[in-house]
Amino acid sequence: MDDLELGKLENLEKFTISDHDLPEEILSRYLSGNAIAVDTETMGLIPRRDRLCLVQLCDSEGYVTAIRIAKGQKEAPNLKKLMESEQIVKVFHYARFDVAQFKYTFGIETKPIFCTKIASKLARTYTSSHGLKNLVQELERVELDKSSQSSDWGNWDNLSPAQLSYAANDVLYLLPLKEKLTKMLMREERWHLAQQCFECIPVFVSLDLLQYKDIFEH
Repeated sequence: MDDLELGKLENLEKFTISDHDLPEEILSRYLSGNAIAVDTETMGLIPRRDRLCLVQLCDSEGYVTAIRIAKGQKEAPNLKKLMESEQIVKVFHYARFDVAQFKYTFGIETKPIFCTKIASKLARTYTSSHGLKNLVQELERVELDKSSQSSDWGNWDNLSPAQLSYAANDVLYLLPLKEKLTKMLMREERWHLAQQCFECIPVFVSLDLLQYKDIFEH
């Protein structure tokens, strides 16, 4: 496979599944760090139509938690506490979508934010490939299996091992990517611009949820 490692979930001791919310002991673990990787799985791409099904979190030691979200669930207090903690950077790939899901489903105002997709577009101007698979392949030398990307995430009790492995891999590499992209942005003198972009994400989320289009166009 051209010397690329195949990304897969191997250390099950660092993988936990919880229902509805973060357990207190895992919340305490995540609150002790300075950054957390975050991703979501949903029934589709429209927050007001397609519900949130799974939230994945990963710390700097590779400890992954997958939170199964019930249909109709409107509160996740521990998740909200983590997402709104100003001492912990939340690292997403395409934060705009996940942050919108959190705000619409739970009223969470996520902050502060680092988006690897935005960072990639600002730093890696030598390519037009900014998807997570491409990013992990170049910077981490790992080939992600995306075959479970389009699948039924609402099947609460029967998420397959392939789905869970896919979900875990979507957060396992985000913190290392953040470090590498930050170095590139600083080297190219675009770090300050990236921070300004991250700070704008909540504004775009509010516009998205109100279904505004092209608000900055002529």
